[in-house]
Amino acid sequence: MKSTVIGAGSWGTAIAQLLSDNGMKVSLWARRQEVAEEIKKSRENRSYLPGVRIPDEILVTSDLNEALDGAEFVIMAVPSQSMRSIVREVRKYIKSQSVIISAAKGIEVGTLLRMSQVIKEELPKELNVDVAVISGPSHAEEVAKRLPTAVVVAAEKRDVAESVQDLFMNSYFRVYTNPDVIGVEMGGALKNVIAICAGIAEGLGFGDNTRAALITRGIIEITRLGLKMGGHSSTFFGLSGVGDVIVTCGSMFSRNRRAGIEIGRGKSVSEVVSSTNMVIEGIHTTKAAYELARKYKVEMPITEQAYKVLYEGKNPMEAVKDLMMRKGKHEIEEVVYNSWI
Repeated sequence: MKSTVIGAGSWGTAIAQLLSDNGMKVSLWARRQEVAEEIKKSRENRSYLPGVRIPDEILVTSDLNEALDGAEFVIMAVPSQSMRSIVREVRKYIKSQSVIISAAKGIEVGTLLRMSQVIKEELPKELNVDVAVISGPSHAEEVAKRLPTAVVVAAEKRDVAESVQDLFMNSYFRVYTNPDVIGVEMGGALKNVIAICAGIAEGLGFGDNTRAALITRGIIEITRLGLKMGGHSSTFFGLSGVGDVIVTCGSMFSRNRRAGIEIGRGKSVSEVVSSTNMVIEGIHTTKAAYELARKYKVEMPITEQAYKVLYEGKNPMEAVKDLMMRKGKHEIEEVVYNSWI
């Protein structure tokens, strides 16, 4: 059985190692030839996952034909805003009846589509492929160290989800299945918005109380929009919801949190973006989430203030004050008033 990982960033590299550990024949595709050559020579991805040895059995290449030859599973571990263009490159080499797995966490700006929707739009129907998504609290740095991790796989067909579960699962990587593709994708994407906000709060000098409030109310916002789009409430309290929010808001492995810290300390968004070779997904997702909230008429005050800070230059401290001074509300949205005596 052969699997191909498209995208040699930190997550794609960690996935390739994981699948190799599981005894799969694995190819890792890097868009830039120089990156592929460096990895092949040093057996280390020094640009995105330094210090982790890449097994010799993994074929590293920048040739799509070579990478995808005979692949039954294709894992798309690419930035969300590049997903469409890369699928267009990949589709001519994909074999019929294979399974495409999105490992990206984001929403396409402009179309406001989830990654599985983007993939389906770009794949010819005659290919007859299935699409699944994988999400959850899974920093590449920890997966590469083989530290215990749990994630969720979602697909429209149960047998597809279970085949991906079998592909990934081992002694350090536990996989659950879920039929709620919308919820799993929205949870994985929207948590990056909350992580940026948690970072901004930290950069402003706030403490644990503030982070806890952001996480809790952020999960409410994610659930509110996710339900309106067709997701299920239980999903947002699972690995791709609460789990991913906790890890992304609390870890320095999170580039979204780190970006937020720098913005809270006074750096501009452009300065933060230019300071790293990594994609900060939450910046794009904030714009998409803000537009989705308007489209579906969903109240998302944290997301709205994040948008104003990132895209309109609003002072982060003013954004916090505006959030705190909103009109008082009940915590539970569907309050049973007669429960009060």
